[in-house]
Amino acid sequence: MQSLRGLIFLAVIYGMMAILGVLFLPWALLSPQGARAACKTWCRFVFWTARWIVGIRCEIRGEIPRGEVMIAAKHQSFLDIIMIFEALPAARFIMKRELLFAPVIGQYARRIGCIPVDRGKRGAAIERMVRDVEAGRSAPGQLIIYSQGTRVPPGVKMPYKVGTYVLYDQLSQPCVPAATNVGLLWPRKGFRLKPGLAVVRFLPPIPPGLDRQAFMERLEQEVESSTDALLNERGNEHDAAD
Repeated sequence: MQSLRGLIFLAVIYGMMAILGVLFLPWALLSPQGARAACKTWCRFVFWTARWIVGIRCEIRGEIPRGEVMIAAKHQSFLDIIMIFEALPAARFIMKRELLFAPVIGQYARRIGCIPVDRGKRGAAIERMVRDVEAGRSAPGQLIIYSQGTRVPPGVKMPYKVGTYVLYDQLSQPCVPAATNVGLLWPRKGFRLKPGLAVVRFLPPIPPGLDRQAFMERLEQEVESSTDALLNERGNEHDAAD
C-alpha cells in the first residue's frame, strides 16, 4: 500500500511540475524572479502533498542562511533539494550538466542561475565550475554544493570532494554545512516512500580562511555527525511507534 501511495504521490507532483512550468513560463522568460516563484510554488505543493498522501512532514532546523554564502549540504534524495531551495531566499545549485536537458527542471534551473558541471572530468570540471560561479556572482544569493557529488544513502560513507574547498577558497565566503535524514523517508530509487519527519539542519557557518585540510576535516566531521544524530533520532521515533 505504501508503494502505491508513493507512486501516486510522485505522479501528482511531477504532473504539477509540468502544469506550473507552463503557467509560469511567460513570467519566467521575462525575469528570473518568475522562475524562482514557480519553483517555490511547486516546493510548497510538494510539502502539502507529501503530508497527506505519504505522511512525510518537512522541517528546517538551524538558522536559515541569507546573503552571500556557500552551503555544503548532505545529499540523500530529491527531497533535500526541494527543502533547501524553498527555505533559502535566493538559492542556486551546483548541478550535474545532464539535468539541463530534463524537461521543466533544466529550463528553470538555467533561469534561477544554477551552475552545471561535468562530473566525470575532474580538474577541468572544477576549473570551469569556478569560472561559471565567478561569472554569475552579479546575481547575489546562496550557492549550494553537494560535497560528495551524488546522493548518498543513509549510513553509507563516501569521500568529500575537493571542489567544495576550491569554491570556499576562491569565493572567500562563509560555508554553512547542512545535514539531513531525508533518505530514510524518500529513498534514491523506487516508490516506497515512508511516513515520518524529514529534517534539513543548517549548522553554524565555517568562517573563510581555513586551509584545505582543516576545512575538509571540519566540514565532513560536522555534516556526518549531525546527519548521524538525525538518523538516530528518526530510528528512535520508529522504535517508539512500534
